[in-house]
Amino acid sequence: MRGLFGIVGLLLTLAVIGILAKKQMGAITAVAPPAGFSSAPAGATVQQQSQLIQQQVKQSVESTMQQARPMPDEK
Repeated sequence: MRGLFGIVGLLLTLAVIGILAKKQMGAITAVAPPAGFSSAPAGATVQQQSQLIQQQVKQSVESTMQQARPMPDEK
């Protein structure tokens, strides 16, 4: 009898976990790229998309490096 309750309990736990996992998978949505990044053309290959992202990151880093750092006040 205890074995039967154990198996039923495990099956109920598995069912609840399955339902929660299904809800979580349904809630996944596409993440929008940051504002400064443009999307690749519709027919772009993975390699072209990768190169575009690399160029955008490089431009972002270069523009950040060009900005002047604020100098601390000397006392």
